[in-house]
Amino acid sequence: MGITFLLAPDKFKGSLDGFMFCKAVKEGISMVYPDAVYVEKPLADGGDGTLDAVAGHFKGSWVNVEVFDPLFRKINTNYLYCPEEHLAFIELSKASGYRLLRASERNCMHTTSYGTGQLIAHALEMGATQIVLGIGGSATNDGGMGIAAALGYVFYDARGRELQAVGKNLRHISHISDQKCHPKLANSTIKVACDVLAPLYGPDGAAHVYAPQKGASQEEVHALDLGLRHLANLVMDRYGLDLQKAQGAGAAGGIGGGMMAFCNASLHPGIDLVKELVHFNEALNGVDWVISGEGRLDEQTLQGKTLAGVMQSACEKGVPVAAFCGEVLLSAEQQRKWGLDYAVSILKKVGSMEQAKEDAYNNLVFAAHNFVSLLKKP
Repeated sequence: MGITFLLAPDKFKGSLDGFMFCKAVKEGISMVYPDAVYVEKPLADGGDGTLDAVAGHFKGSWVNVEVFDPLFRKINTNYLYCPEEHLAFIELSKASGYRLLRASERNCMHTTSYGTGQLIAHALEMGATQIVLGIGGSATNDGGMGIAAALGYVFYDARGRELQAVGKNLRHISHISDQKCHPKLANSTIKVACDVLAPLYGPDGAAHVYAPQKGASQEEVHALDLGLRHLANLVMDRYGLDLQKAQGAGAAGGIGGGMMAFCNASLHPGIDLVKELVHFNEALNGVDWVISGEGRLDEQTLQGKTLAGVMQSACEKGVPVAAFCGEVLLSAEQQRKWGLDYAVSILKKVGSMEQAKEDAYNNLVFAAHNFVSLLKKP
């Protein structure tokens, strides 16, 4: 039997998805090892592309739905439903993502996660009793208020007026009604894949760290942070749940915490949840090398990113890991500390980002070929 490679990449954002990565690596390896055996497990960490990564591992169908985008405009999007398992995979970015907005439209004071709630409601009506929700790439900072509103929760201000489910209204919530909550929600199990572990509020929380990237001014960041603090207090008073202590509650503008409070969801590091779903650890048995990669390899990769999860599992099984990345910003000491056996940037020449994305496939073929050529030498 030939040498066996487990191919477990994340996407190269804007360039290659995980399956194209696998194709390119196999093309390069086959020039040296024509009889190599491959196990393909494209992965993701809960951010954009998570749904595409898991879709190839399940027998399901795409369900098209009309929902609201982050600015309450109607759009058509989809989710994956597996009827045999009564399991739905939903990606927040498809309904409530920043990629749906022009740069001039991004301001998380005014955006909502309502459309994601509509996808969850639709999946429940389809018969889903299990839902996996990836929450990376959001355009929102509404603490999950929008999702909750789409599922029947109603938020009122101190004068009894119903509030629109947007970030700026978090601090004005006086009362939360769950009397019209979706009847099937209580009998569902929802797992949330988080790509960050931020707390709900505070200097390291959702608003201060991520809201500026979503169009908020410093004054608005302060207001959003106060809103998330206020939401946490309301949830504590009503449900006895301390959201600030939950790792990942601040993910996606507080949607991590909102899903815990309003949907009884559990939060999971995205890569750990995806590995579990695709049986990644079992696939490591009998493998000679793991080949992974993502657009950039740096210190942040340790913070719940795909490659960190791959290395953790591979190290536990004693399988060496090679990483092919667009950029490698690690020192040799950091690489040794991580236990990463081989790391290389696939760029072959200095040029623009657009050119690098265009050349990514061929550069990856080249990098894979040269790597296995070293393995072939006695």
